[in-house]
Amino acid sequence: MPDAPTIQTIEILSPIAQEGTTAAIRNWFKRVGDAVREGEPLVELETDKVAMEVAAPASGRLAAILISSGDVQPGALLGHIEPGEGAAPAPSAAPPPPSARFEPELRLSPAVRKLVAETGIDPVGLAGSGKGGRLTRDDVVRALQQRDEPRSEPLREPEPVSVGAVRSKMVPHTPMRRRIAEHMAHSVATAPHVTAVFEADLSAIMAHRAAHQGAFAAQGVKLTLTAYFVQACVEAMKVSPTINSRWHEDALEVFSSMNIGIGTALGDQGLIVPVVHEAQSLSLLGVAQRLQDVTQRARAGKLTQDDVRGGTFTISNHGVSGSLVATPIIINQPQSAILGIGKVEKRVVVREINGSDAMLIRPMSYVSLTIDHRVIDGAQTNAWLTRFVEVLENWPKA
Repeated sequence: MPDAPTIQTIEILSPIAQEGTTAAIRNWFKRVGDAVREGEPLVELETDKVAMEVAAPASGRLAAILISSGDVQPGALLGHIEPGEGAAPAPSAAPPPPSARFEPELRLSPAVRKLVAETGIDPVGLAGSGKGGRLTRDDVVRALQQRDEPRSEPLREPEPVSVGAVRSKMVPHTPMRRRIAEHMAHSVATAPHVTAVFEADLSAIMAHRAAHQGAFAAQGVKLTLTAYFVQACVEAMKVSPTINSRWHEDALEVFSSMNIGIGTALGDQGLIVPVVHEAQSLSLLGVAQRLQDVTQRARAGKLTQDDVRGGTFTISNHGVSGSLVATPIIINQPQSAILGIGKVEKRVVVREINGSDAMLIRPMSYVSLTIDHRVIDGAQTNAWLTRFVEVLENWPKA
């Protein structure tokens, strides 16, 4: 660790307001001695929920990096800036990263800049799949895989493998994956998990969606089933308010704000939970607009700290990947419950019509509520699920 500068300097601090567990330094964009401008990204941090950049608090020269890698606590001192304009870069003992030729108009994100520098991939000429043709991290990864694909060679006899040998390769954990693991293990160790499973007939909301999705699309909004689930959660909270709460050692904090997080998969990178804040005050259109905005930005890696901060309840729509039931779905601490939505599939159900039983084919889904049993009991859990299903199955046609 370099000595702290003796001249008057400005501190570079990790954010005090941090959503998620301890952050880890992913990458420094500058080296000691480099000139920096106020507001310019200096270092990239990553928690289990979001990646964020720490900007330079002043213009001048990066005088010291005090923490170059590893975990950092909120408010930690990361380094120092020697204030001034036009400071000349000083030599650094660290070897420079592999060079890559950049074009200014590419406007690469910090994550993409880091990856092309580490791999030596030249971004010029690569086809970008991001907005406006911008390169994404996945574009660079695909180019790297194509570059490293083995060329065809004449067939040769396979080398003998000893009996019982297991072939494998080690895939290093990303900072996000490590923090997700820590967060999940902490939740299981902290809260006794109990899960209740109900079944919901989604005929009413699917009919409503079919009738109104055109009007929503005309306003630039995609109407998804998740928007209905969010509004049904709001109604269910009214009969079991403690579902929307947080356990403290001396009291239970029950929230009037219904800030509902939506688990969003990021492929092999993990998942993130953007939040629909104050859902109880939003219309179906308002919920759909917010969902579209945050899920698109989540998959583009453009969420801010505010987008993932303050959640009081979470929905895990695991059915989009094919599962009927997942249990237990691990609670997103420090919340008290999490809703699981299974795959929607047509099933034969029995309904009473004009006093007689009839077998009908309906779009059905298993819905589960996993609760922290320190906070919530079975009666409250079942009352919440009963109301949730009732809202979905009796959605007005208008």
